Amino acid sequence: MPRSIQSTQPPLKFIPQRLNPLVLQIFRWLLPIALRFRTRPWLPAGIVKVEAKNVEVLAELYQQFQAGKIRFLLAFRHPEVEDPLCMQYLLSRIVPQVARQKGITLKSLVHSYFLYDRGMTVWAGKWLGCLFSFLGGVPVRRGRRIDRQAIQNARELFANGALPIAVAPEGRTNGHSGIVSPLEPGVAQMAFWCVEDLEKANRSEIVIVVPIAIQYHYVEPPWSKIDWLLSKLEADSGLKVLEIDSGNREEIYYQRLCRLAEYLITEMEEFYRRFYHQDIPKTISTDESASANQVLVARLHCLLDKALQVSEQYFGVQAQGNFIDRCRRLEEAGWNYIYRDDLPDINALAPLKRGLADWIAEEADLRMRHMRIVESFVAVTATYIQEQPTADRFAETALLVFDMLSRIQDTTLPGRPRLGLRQTQITVGEPISVTERFRNCQGDRQASRQAVSDLTQDLQIALEKMIK
Repeated sequence: MPRSIQSTQPPLKFIPQRLNPLVLQIFRWLLPIALRFRTRPWLPAGIVKVEAKNVEVLAELYQQFQAGKIRFLLAFRHPEVEDPLCMQYLLSRIVPQVARQKGITLKSLVHSYFLYDRGMTVWAGKWLGCLFSFLGGVPVRRGRRIDRQAIQNARELFANGALPIAVAPEGRTNGHSGIVSPLEPGVAQMAFWCVEDLEKANRSEIVIVVPIAIQYHYVEPPWSKIDWLLSKLEADSGLKVLEIDSGNREEIYYQRLCRLAEYLITEMEEFYRRFYHQDIPKTISTDESASANQVLVARLHCLLDKALQVSEQYFGVQAQGNFIDRCRRLEEAGWNYIYRDDLPDINALAPLKRGLADWIAEEADLRMRHMRIVESFVAVTATYIQEQPTADRFAETALLVFDMLSRIQDTTLPGRPRLGLRQTQITVGEPISVTERFRNCQGDRQASRQAVSDLTQDLQIALEKMIK
């Protein structure tokens, strides 16, 4: 992918899923290598162990699915880009192994269809779309408008496909193993649609949603690498190295991280004041009892709001919802300026029109960079490290700062430094039956909307309980 988009692009076409058993088998053979070694610049990898809890629950669900008794959806956490690889490892290796140990007979392939963000093929390359298609992936364009083609395909697979379907209800990564971002209602809505489709077809299968938590931990706390990364971030920011003599290691690193955050926020506040004429207050009004960290996070949120406003004003998009919702709408607006559905043949354009289209595409790409910076910090809180001052959480936070600085310097997805070998902990939650919920609200639109909201909330609670 080039450093930045400098010309208009053809429309983003839907990529139909074409599950290929041979490609899937080859991919599964290579999976340990993909987990262990960095095969792409944007894939940190370095995962040497994948463990899972309550896997027998999932094995039994697959047995019931293959017997035609249930349809189910895997709702998995999405803190990092490696999550789909870890889910593949769970399904291809751990579930069959546990099934054999428990005497659970599985007749066919343990796999799932899955939804993925159409934007992944934009920054990673067309090859990824081909691979995902052969692995059973369905691309979805995020944004305010419903991607009807993708939803119809996913709905058909959920109700009638030969496999279950997997979806990340958070919608995107947040870089925090210990924080679940607000869930999007799409998973709950898909589950109710599936029940509706089965009822219309007079089918008796029960529809189930299975929450799955994913967390990452370093095999050995990478304190020396964290020190190196903090030094790099300080140097890249123009901060002088500050010698801190007092306190233990965690306290020293925390002081350095707070100092770095304070400096970067101050610099970015001035940047948006001076060059984008944003009215950012010099002091943030907070409760008198607010700690210094809470004030800092309040300043960060104010800054993120102003950064999004810069893009929203350009694209004519209203500021509605939380930061994640606003980022979704801006991504959609930017793509509409770059990937032009209204220009079926850009090569046939007159030089004037092509030049104007390229101009718009380049400027849209620049405006979207403000949104990309915001995406790095949507889950940041004032107490994340203080609650558990572990090397894992220090590393996660420092890497988010690295993402920000990298995106300012380069528009490609940052190639994160690898701080050490990691292990993955996957927890299979208790299945949530959707069929009974559907029957309780059938025929009442308001009750149906409330049921979708309740299921989304219950799923959020289930995921949060499993990562504590």
